[in-house]
Amino acid sequence: MSMELKKAIDQISKDRGIDRDMLVDTLEEAVRSSVARKYGEDMDFEVSYNDEAGEIEVYQFKIVVKKVTDAATQISLTEAAALDPNVQLDDEMGFKLKVEDLGRIAAQSAKQVIIQRMRDAEQEIIYEEYKDRVGEIVSGIIQRRDRGGWIINLGRTEAILPKEEQIPRERYKRGDRVQGYIIDVLPSGRGPQIIVSRSHPDYMAALFKREVPEVSDGTVKILGVSRDPGSRAKVAVMSKDRDVDPVGACVGIRGSRIQNIVQELHGERIDIVIWHPEVATFASHALSPARVSKIVVDDEGRALEVVVPDDQLTLAIGRKGQNVKLAAKLLGWKIDIFTESRYYELNAGRQGLEQLSSVTSIAVEQFIAAGFENIDQLALASDEELEKVEGLTPAKREDLRAALRFLGAGAKPEATGEALEDAEEAGEAGTEAAEPVEPVEPVADATEPGEPGESETGTLAAPGGEEKDG
Repeated sequence: MSMELKKAIDQISKDRGIDRDMLVDTLEEAVRSSVARKYGEDMDFEVSYNDEAGEIEVYQFKIVVKKVTDAATQISLTEAAALDPNVQLDDEMGFKLKVEDLGRIAAQSAKQVIIQRMRDAEQEIIYEEYKDRVGEIVSGIIQRRDRGGWIINLGRTEAILPKEEQIPRERYKRGDRVQGYIIDVLPSGRGPQIIVSRSHPDYMAALFKREVPEVSDGTVKILGVSRDPGSRAKVAVMSKDRDVDPVGACVGIRGSRIQNIVQELHGERIDIVIWHPEVATFASHALSPARVSKIVVDDEGRALEVVVPDDQLTLAIGRKGQNVKLAAKLLGWKIDIFTESRYYELNAGRQGLEQLSSVTSIAVEQFIAAGFENIDQLALASDEELEKVEGLTPAKREDLRAALRFLGAGAKPEATGEALEDAEEAGEAGTEAAEPVEPVEPVADATEPGEPGESETGTLAAPGGEEKDG
């Protein structure tokens, strides 16, 4: 080794941005490993880099003894005295080894260790550079595809866009420029350390922060986002300034601001909704564009019964249940939707059951559990069918029959066969249209709306108003 080694160290340190001292330490360790591999772990030696000479120096140490039993660690007094007349027994003598004598295998091992340590150093530098950038938007070039997703070249390093973080139906090819939202930075690993997403709700919040000055400076806060990536999203907003309209600020003049976001997300429709601290009001906004007639709130069960006009059911549910799912995800509450006709039909039946419950001392839930949802069903039931009701003794059954006669339950109006048939068909159609939608379970990461000042990029949805399609 010569001064060329010093030049190489300086050049690598400069080009790769690796600390010079760390590079020297790595080089010394690599040579130390090679020496141990060739001569064995028992040999006592020391490796150091001589910066002035620009070379790695290796010294082997031996103990002076009368009779040598281990040539790797001992030297006889006679042999030692020939080298140094002042030497004494038990002294330690150092002998310089020639590094080039380590052999081809040892040199290759040293090279591999150096390369690996350089990679580790580069990864550490990348980690330190990006670890505090989680939540930022980065841009890069699609480089290749592997089993985990798309590899994106960010310049000095690579990021990965995993399959589960991609927007469905988006297609890429090598050379395409793409943006992503950093969701994680791994401290080490063989593959890309930076994980980006295009489907994360916070990505949309970050886009609004970039495109809308009022969001960036905190005047308008985004209190929730729920997304069906690539299709539709709901964004809950509120303004800290009464003179600033949060919806108008996010949409921009002639939709200019929101249009930029829609284009970046390849046409994803965005509903801007006004956040409200009362969950019922917030829910009515979140279900926009449908009109809501009534909302019953179950705080304990975090569930809402939403009643809409019969002609608004399709709008409230949305295509494939999308509208109500996004609203539920935004609120973090379970939502059941009923048409007005079905809701009042069910409630009327329950009121009759409550009257019968007081007469028979049998809970309404026990009638329902036996399959009876209204008093007409009870009036038309046989004694055998009524036996399914828990706790309904023969005496209570007679009381029940008497109460049903008093309420006039089960009475059928006289009608011709044709008229009755028409009435039954009409009734069946109404029932089908008014069938309650299956409850929409809130998504696990949907959270209860918080007070203003909470996380700007939480996962909620919002009220309001107009649907902006960009």
